[in-house]
Amino acid sequence: MEDLLYLVHRIPFPPDKGDKIRSYHLLKHLAKRYRVHLGAFIDDPEDWRHEATLCGMCASVLLCPLDPRKAKLRSLLGFMTGEALSLPYYRDAAMAAWVNGKLGEGIRSTVVYSSVMAQYVMRATGTRVMDFVDMDSDKWRQYAASKSWPMSAIYRREGKLLLDWERRVAAEFDAGLFVSEREAADFSAAAPEVAGRIGWYNNGVDTDYFSPEREYENPYAPGETAIVFTGAMDYWPNADAVEWFAKEILARVRQARPDAKFTIVGSRPTPAVHTLAQDPAVRVTGRVPDVRPYLAHAAVVVAPMRIARGVQNKVLEGMAMARPVVVSPQGYEGLSAKPDEELLLAGQADAFAAATLAALDRPDLGPRARQRVLEDYAWDSCLARVDQLLESPA
Repeated sequence: MEDLLYLVHRIPFPPDKGDKIRSYHLLKHLAKRYRVHLGAFIDDPEDWRHEATLCGMCASVLLCPLDPRKAKLRSLLGFMTGEALSLPYYRDAAMAAWVNGKLGEGIRSTVVYSSVMAQYVMRATGTRVMDFVDMDSDKWRQYAASKSWPMSAIYRREGKLLLDWERRVAAEFDAGLFVSEREAADFSAAAPEVAGRIGWYNNGVDTDYFSPEREYENPYAPGETAIVFTGAMDYWPNADAVEWFAKEILARVRQARPDAKFTIVGSRPTPAVHTLAQDPAVRVTGRVPDVRPYLAHAAVVVAPMRIARGVQNKVLEGMAMARPVVVSPQGYEGLSAKPDEELLLAGQADAFAAATLAALDRPDLGPRARQRVLEDYAWDSCLARVDQLLESPA
């Protein structure tokens, strides 16, 4: 088997945790075909327990600790160097030395997940495939629009400089991939000089793991109409989404359904998210060992995203579990599911509340949603594009 270098900004495990789902399944797919050498960062001490599992999947593994507080301080160097702050945030001497050592051993194929990791292989030779996932630069632009000065200026700067970096990476690598056709088209419009190198592959879902046919213990109280949101709760778009739902939408739902309660499932909730649980109709779980019981027994899965790029795994997982899903236009981006047939789509607070209530009376949505996932979001078929690029770069 040929050797391949795979660089990821966050440890690609466990496979059911939000932003790690795509990177894990990409690793799993590559490991079937290559001797994979994995380099990644760990920013949550609990994730060190997964090191042995990854070592069993890979030919070699380097996991570097990343202290978010120290990394934020290090990122300030970007103000002096004129670069995006995200780059020094993920800059590490041990990672650089390890990567250079692997390249020196003659590795000729490289897959990079997240543009910030491209800084380690900008001078590498051989075939390089970049999985941008989505336009991180545009997320910062969206952040800027929702913040006041001075943070708005800092975020606007980050969006501009990160787009410059993304364009440079796309020009340097053999191919750049995004999470949806729409995301790829948006980047191509922003960087027309590299449009010919840009493609995409869907996020997938492990439909055997996320199966409604399994038995799951009910985590909700008897008589509760459970509305659930899942996702990493230290991620600002997720925190913003649940705050909006809890403060602007939930009361409207409860006027018609007093038994409705909103459960927020995800690790590392921010203080603002924790505060939402002061409302007895809101529950904040923090990290849970398994999100599937919360999905399986939910009356409705919601994704009220106001800031988003790319395909939302939380939506695909709710669909795979055959639950009615209500999603905002931002959360719907990149999905092939048919509104009103396979999920419900709503934007403003009153419309989202109405759609949530309507979903309670739409048992047909769940089975149709799962069928859509089975047809369009199987991992092996999604990742075939990566195989093609590694074998014959575009």
